[in-house]
Amino acid sequence: MADIHIRAAVPEDSGLIFHFVRELAIYEKALDEVVTDEAGLREALFGDKPLAHGLICSLDDTPVGFAIYFYNFSTWLGKYGIFLEDLYVSPDYRGHGAGKALLQYLARQTVVEGCGRFEWNVLDWNEPSIRFYEACGAVAMSEWVGYRLSGQALQDFANAD
Repeated sequence: MADIHIRAAVPEDSGLIFHFVRELAIYEKALDEVVTDEAGLREALFGDKPLAHGLICSLDDTPVGFAIYFYNFSTWLGKYGIFLEDLYVSPDYRGHGAGKALLQYLARQTVVEGCGRFEWNVLDWNEPSIRFYEACGAVAMSEWVGYRLSGQALQDFANAD
């Protein structure tokens, strides 16, 4: 059984995180949507005012995956929550518990910090991940529909009178 180790990401991990982001984008068939680079991730995660945080997961001494998360807020609960933006384990290392360890690490952090929720999204076609999350006890929020403004639509709306 491999020794799983999770640690907070540090600026020197920016290249590794970018590597994992690209692997994840390839898996999600969206590599052309990745517009950041290593420097952009370094600034966002480790710059003057980072609002997102990273974790690195290793099996023995080999980095095999990562998670990126940030805090949100529930007005109904009156508490912060943790939103998992990305969780990814390289294909060659799946099935060894790394993904579950990352998810549990953040679940524990949510509880220890007194947060009210731990949430994330999953693509509707990603059956392996859906089965994994449901096996962990997570419940799909089917009554909620996600919306997004980005790119030119965001610019147009922000600048409209």
